[in-house]
Amino acid sequence: MAVVILEDLSLHYGEQVLLNKVNFTINERDRICLVGRNGAGKSSLFRLLLGQNQPDGGVIRVDDGFTLAELPQALPAADERNVMDVVLSGKAELAQMLHDYNELAMNAHDDKALKQLERLQTKIEAEDGWSLQQRADTIAEKLKLPTEKTMAELSGGWRRRVMLGRALLCEPDVLLLDEPTNHLDIPAIEWLEEQLADFNGAVLFITHDRAFMEKVAKQVIDLDRGSLYKYDGSDYEGLVAWREKRLEDEEKENALFDKRLAEEEKWIRQGIKARRTRNEGRVRALKAMRNERGARVNVQGKSQFDLETADRSGKTVIEAKNVAYSFPDKPIVNDFSTLIQRGDRIGLLGVNGTGKSTLLRLLLEQLEPQSGSIKQGTKLEIAYFDQLRAEIDMEKNIIDNLAEGREFIEIGGKEKHVLSYLSDFLFTPARSRTPLKALSGGEVSRVMLAKLFSKPANLLVLDEPTNDLDVETLELLEARLMDFTGTLMVVSHDRAFLDNVVTSLIVFEGQGEITEHIGGYSDWFARGYRLKEDPAGLKATEAHKQESLHQDEMVKAEDIPVAKKAPKKLSYKLQLELETLPVEIEEMEASVGILKAEVSASDFYSKDTQYVTDKLAELEKMEQALEVKEERWLELEAMKEGG
Repeated sequence: MAVVILEDLSLHYGEQVLLNKVNFTINERDRICLVGRNGAGKSSLFRLLLGQNQPDGGVIRVDDGFTLAELPQALPAADERNVMDVVLSGKAELAQMLHDYNELAMNAHDDKALKQLERLQTKIEAEDGWSLQQRADTIAEKLKLPTEKTMAELSGGWRRRVMLGRALLCEPDVLLLDEPTNHLDIPAIEWLEEQLADFNGAVLFITHDRAFMEKVAKQVIDLDRGSLYKYDGSDYEGLVAWREKRLEDEEKENALFDKRLAEEEKWIRQGIKARRTRNEGRVRALKAMRNERGARVNVQGKSQFDLETADRSGKTVIEAKNVAYSFPDKPIVNDFSTLIQRGDRIGLLGVNGTGKSTLLRLLLEQLEPQSGSIKQGTKLEIAYFDQLRAEIDMEKNIIDNLAEGREFIEIGGKEKHVLSYLSDFLFTPARSRTPLKALSGGEVSRVMLAKLFSKPANLLVLDEPTNDLDVETLELLEARLMDFTGTLMVVSHDRAFLDNVVTSLIVFEGQGEITEHIGGYSDWFARGYRLKEDPAGLKATEAHKQESLHQDEMVKAEDIPVAKKAPKKLSYKLQLELETLPVEIEEMEASVGILKAEVSASDFYSKDTQYVTDKLAELEKMEQALEVKEERWLELEAMKEGG
């Protein structure tokens, strides 16, 4: 049975067409994922469905008695509101009537008050209001909400749970979810998947989390250049193949249309004799074809960005020995040791508040360990994604945020015009002059990526980089990270993203216990490991304030002084060694190159077995010696610069 019907719905934002006479139906128990590029109009469609905005044309039909409720993308404020009061605000008008009735019942001493009490009673009974508190209690119990607490005492993930309870109290027939997994850790995401499986109404949701989409959705709607396209299924690989086939077919149709148009244009431009006898109906048809071609919205290009890689670091990137760090009420890191080497690709996994971001700041020497030691390797150039949030000014436009007054920026050793660079991130010249506050969440994330990738780095640290990105940009980010030759450390709750970009995990078990595992998330999960959810759902006061980077204000990295060693003069012996090393390295590289060429020859392995074995051993020994020389050169350079 249809619950919501869209008929010829249109919406424009300036010259941009968000919806172009779309028709679409939401049925009972539907599980629909809405996908599309950042800025395509997904959230705008939600606002139309909720009646918060009005369309430019067409109608939205909702059957009588059917309701829609929203779980918004933005987190609710961490204020002093009681959890139960927030849940009851889902039926704010009815809750107010109950409050007024109880107040009036205690003071109804005259006929006027009694008549008002009677009117309130009639309204409450008409909406089954007497059971409201009971329904709220049932929902709170099902969602395991700590009703005696305030919102200020809850983590971001648990505040989102409270808002889900608020939405469910409305008993909606359609539940709208805009990026519901943002700010949630993996246990909370899995919990949400279970709740949606039990929900009796229809669910329409927007997400970049491919694992969540495959788990929850039964069908996918692709919002593309103002039109809606339906895919029956939720497997991501199938969705990608379906979309590519659709775009390929569209390209073929457009090519045929353009060919016919060119033929008609040629006909209309024939000589005087032909024009005297031309068919007026054919002329009108040509005009219609011109209009159709002019109205065509071309496929938006894909993001094309590359990482600005610095010179490679030393073999040892970071070494931590017996590191400990705790807040007054909670241990964060307890006797942790690790060795991070050049080229490692590490994912940090754990529930919110367990210490992931604190460990990052310890390893980056933005915090001092309370015990143990941390030593960074040589020649490190660090780019830290989360720090950029503090550098982004929402009042400024994209160009000013990125270029800071410059017309050109240096990428890969070459100067590139800022507008050309931004076009790689799908920002047109006009869009590049838009204030960030007018952009979608995904577009702001693309600005941050543009800023990040304009900085040379050989150690890339990403703290929740996938939030708000459209799936295509997310895929390209994964591809670029796989091509990145430096060292990668990433905090993420996106299971598919972790599988695709990391080769090992640092897992936060809670109470300061940290373990290391080989492989991605699926490998770890297949071995029977699971993250444990915080049963209380509370912030660990100061610990959570430090950890909840996306919800609570965090101490800025630049406010924490990092000790800088003063440059020192090398001894004569060390200076001489530093000057001769580049020549030695160059000679060794040449020798290694000659050996590699011999080993790569097509007839090499047809030679005497002992000869082959000796040559391979010689090559391995020379490569190891070369690496030792390079490490020594980097070490002396760092000593010279005081690094």
